[in-house]
Amino acid sequence: MTGRILRVGAAQLGPISRDESRTQVVKRLTTLLDRAADRDVRLVAFPELALTTFFPRWYTEDVSGHDHYYEREMPSAGTRPLFEAARAHGIGFSLGYAELTPDGHRYNTTILVDERGETVGRYRKVHIPGHEHNEPWRPFEHLERRYFEESDEGFSVWRAFGGLVGLATCNDRRWPETYRELGLQGVELILIGYNTPIHYAPDPGQNPLQGFHNHLVMQAGAYQNGTWVVGVAKGGVEEGVESLCQSAIIAPSGQIVAQAVTTGDELVVADCDLDWCRHYKDTLFDFDRYRRPEMYRRLSNQKGVIEPN
Repeated sequence: MTGRILRVGAAQLGPISRDESRTQVVKRLTTLLDRAADRDVRLVAFPELALTTFFPRWYTEDVSGHDHYYEREMPSAGTRPLFEAARAHGIGFSLGYAELTPDGHRYNTTILVDERGETVGRYRKVHIPGHEHNEPWRPFEHLERRYFEESDEGFSVWRAFGGLVGLATCNDRRWPETYRELGLQGVELILIGYNTPIHYAPDPGQNPLQGFHNHLVMQAGAYQNGTWVVGVAKGGVEEGVESLCQSAIIAPSGQIVAQAVTTGDELVVADCDLDWCRHYKDTLFDFDRYRRPEMYRRLSNQKGVIEPN
C-alpha cells in the first residue's frame, strides 16, 4: 500500500461487572494492547467508560454516591500500567473514563495518548443523553445527565500519528454537528467510544434498529466529511443489561472495512490510508468551494424546532 498508512486497532470490551477492580480492568486493556503490538498496530481506540461498569444505570440519592467510579488524575496508580505498556510497545491509544476534576466537576472524558505515553488531547462529551432524575418505571436507568456535565470545550483536532485526529463519545456520533465541527478542522481520523444499551425505554420500537443506526450515523459522518471513523464498543450483557457491540472501522468512502464479530474483548484492525481522505475532501466535499455558511444560520442560532406559521 502507498500513502500515509496508519494501522489502527478498535479494542472492543465485553462486560465489566460492578465489582471488577481497576487492576483487573487495566489488565484486560493491557492484554488488548499486547495483541495490538503483535499485529504492528500504532494506535488503539478503547471504549467510552472503559475502566468501569456503566454506572449511570443506577440511581443514588447523592450525586457523589458514584464517585468511586471516577478518576481524579490520569494516569493514576491504577491506570499507570496501561501507559507504561503503551510506551514500551510504542503504541498510542484513546481511553474513555469518568473524570472528577479537583474543583468537583464530573465529565465523561476521552483522552488521546501518543506513542511516548504522553497525553496529547482531551475531549469531554458534548451531547449528554438520558435523564437527570430517578425514573423507577424503567427496567434500568440511564442517568448520564445526573452524573456528567455537558462539555463547554467543544470539539478539537490534534496533529498526531502522522495525521489529524479527533475524538467523540457515544451519543455524539448521532449528531451531524459532531462530524462537521471536526471536519471543518480537516480531521482525518475520528475515534468514538460507546456504551449503547439495546433497550431504549422511551421508544422500544427502536431496539431492533440499534445496530443499523449505530453504523448509519458513523458511515454518514465519515463519508460527508472525508474522514476515517473508528467506533468501539463496551458491550454484551453487563449487570443484566444487554449493550450493543459491532465495533467498526469505517473508511472515508463510508464503507465498513473491519468489524467486530463477538460480544466480548476483541481487537479489530485495519490499515487506514489517511491520504484517502483527500478523494472526498477535495471533490464532493470541498468545503471551501461548496459550503454556504450564510445559509445555515439556524444551525448556530437556534436550539429547538421552530415550525413555520
